[in-house]
Amino acid sequence: MHDEEPRIRADAARNRRAILDATAGLLAEFGYEHVTMDRVASAAGVGKGTIFHRFGSRAGLLHALALDDANALRHGVSSGPPPLGPGAPAEKRLFAFFDALAANVVANVELVAAVSDSTPESDAEPLHKFWHEHTRILLTEVRPDTDTDLLATLLLNTLSGSPVLRLIRDGHGTRYIDSVRTLITSMIRAGATSTHPSAAS
Repeated sequence: MHDEEPRIRADAARNRRAILDATAGLLAEFGYEHVTMDRVASAAGVGKGTIFHRFGSRAGLLHALALDDANALRHGVSSGPPPLGPGAPAEKRLFAFFDALAANVVANVELVAAVSDSTPESDAEPLHKFWHEHTRILLTEVRPDTDTDLLATLLLNTLSGSPVLRLIRDGHGTRYIDSVRTLITSMIRAGATSTHPSAAS
């Protein structure tokens, strides 16, 4: 009996990965409105009951996929290589972080659209706090003259909302990523100007 437990756990892990990968592929191909549990089960090669047992519902499946992606990015920020991870100057880390966040939104826009209004607050709050605190800490180094707490909130809000998702779904993902980078650049340059007012005179 005990000899079977590692195999059962390994099978469960493989099934979970297959289900999440199948869901991601279907979202990219068809859009979240057309991703059904039947389609996911067929693409993953598992029974529909397995998906319900593992994730509870379609919403639960989408939330699990979103958290899986977010946790991978969180790992990169916490312990990955620089500039996203530790070891680079704050300015470079800020660019790398928002480049990664914006690229993730573009790459997973159907998933973001599916969960943006329905992710349980208890699930989303720890990640939101992590993103906010990471941004605030970097801003404190780059722009200590600002209200870094509020500025972190405003910057992170560029990564969500119906207008942003509509823009990306209409094919303007590169334009969106470039604009987020321009926003960060403008903020940093404004800090340099205010620090050296004589340069502008």
